[in-house]
Amino acid sequence: MPIVVDIDVMMAKRKLSVSELADRVGITPANLAVLKNGRAKAVRFTTLAALCEALECQPGDLLRWEAEG
Repeated sequence: MPIVVDIDVMMAKRKLSVSELADRVGITPANLAVLKNGRAKAVRFTTLAALCEALECQPGDLLRWEAEG
């Protein structure tokens, strides 16, 4: 998939664990892992907004497009 998820990069910069970020965002650690590992088919804007608030970042810090090939 050409959309790359960089949640793990921001988590490392903010020194947050999966469980701590999941608590702050209001999702399960399992669902956060699905997002973090790029296996999600979609993400709700409310979840994206909560991630940005918890990580103090912009959506572009978490998602980027990369050409396949």
